[in-house]
Amino acid sequence: MEKILVLNSGSTTVKFQLFKMDKGCHEVLAGGMVERIGLSGSKLIVRSAGGNEFSCEYPIENHKAAIKAILDYLSHGFLKNASELSAVGHRMGHGGEYFDRSVIIDDDIMAKIYDTLPLLPLHGPAFVHGVEAASGLLPGVPQVATFDSAFHQSMEKAAFTYAIPREYYAGERIRRYGFHGTSHNYAARCAAKILGYKGRIICCHLGGGASVAAIKGGKSVDTTMGYTPAAGIMMATRAGDMDPYIPLHIMKTQHKTADEVNRMLNKESGLFGLSGGHSDMRDIIANAEKGDENCIFAIEAYVYGLLKTIGAYVAVLGGVDALVFTAGIGENSPLIREKLCARLSYLGLELDKEKNEKRPAPAEINTPSSKVKVLVIPANEELMIAGEAYDLLEELASGESLAV
Repeated sequence: MEKILVLNSGSTTVKFQLFKMDKGCHEVLAGGMVERIGLSGSKLIVRSAGGNEFSCEYPIENHKAAIKAILDYLSHGFLKNASELSAVGHRMGHGGEYFDRSVIIDDDIMAKIYDTLPLLPLHGPAFVHGVEAASGLLPGVPQVATFDSAFHQSMEKAAFTYAIPREYYAGERIRRYGFHGTSHNYAARCAAKILGYKGRIICCHLGGGASVAAIKGGKSVDTTMGYTPAAGIMMATRAGDMDPYIPLHIMKTQHKTADEVNRMLNKESGLFGLSGGHSDMRDIIANAEKGDENCIFAIEAYVYGLLKTIGAYVAVLGGVDALVFTAGIGENSPLIREKLCARLSYLGLELDKEKNEKRPAPAEINTPSSKVKVLVIPANEELMIAGEAYDLLEELASGESLAV
């Protein structure tokens, strides 16, 4: 039985969960987050196994102080001391071409992580701060890195290559990497258990950030996010794919800087831009029901983008055995699932409306006669990271090679 702490470090937050792991089973001992790191009103928020929540507000200046606050909390009833921890698992954003799996961090691994930072300038430094802080506070405890891009390293070259001069890939490694890999991998494994085999799965991770992945035999074949998480389908505030000349045109005609256009495409577009200022799908649906034409259109455009992507991935996979919904919108929006599935009936897909409307939805929401399974799988990246860390510890104990 191993105790594994999972950390997800953001620029001003650190989310955590403490797991007790064994072969084929797990238990969440504690979870929560530190928020507003380096800002006024910083606090530790803890959620008990029963769903109760409490918070404690005090100054937290940096990630090291945040993780120390988490460890201090866990020392009251969950950990007698740090030596009880078998490993710390870290969510990492970008592994470049170095990593196609989770790894135990050493100096060589850390050097490669630093080398990938330019590929994820907004979020990458926060992930690294978390690793550095945990390593300093917990010397001797294995630190495990799980990369959002690693799952998609199985894509073939034709799928990840952009049609730009070859030197941009050879020199700068500009290519499609994909993200949300930890979530897609977890959902695909759960779907395989329901199907009874590793089939052809199209996984829709629909949250504030959103991506779709084509998965065959448990491996990623294609995915919508690209060199950065800005590519692909429409998201809460990101535009997704578009004519690449558009940002150049805006810069030329409106005299905006690259940073200004980048902010517009990442923070002011997507559902937010189309709906007239709403980025939360719940608000958009509520306003659409009141007749707001902008919100009605935002929903239709969102579904259309998904429809087009899924159609392409059916072609790539040569068919589809299961359509999977996960993350905030995917798990909690019956309307989006219903609208999308209605337009996929040509696949022999039949949605059970009663099951679809349940909150929470059951794992399987298709009718018995449907030729395609429709699954709702709650996202659980933390469990996936803990499981990856546990497997690495098992490999280490057995003497298997962990070489990257």
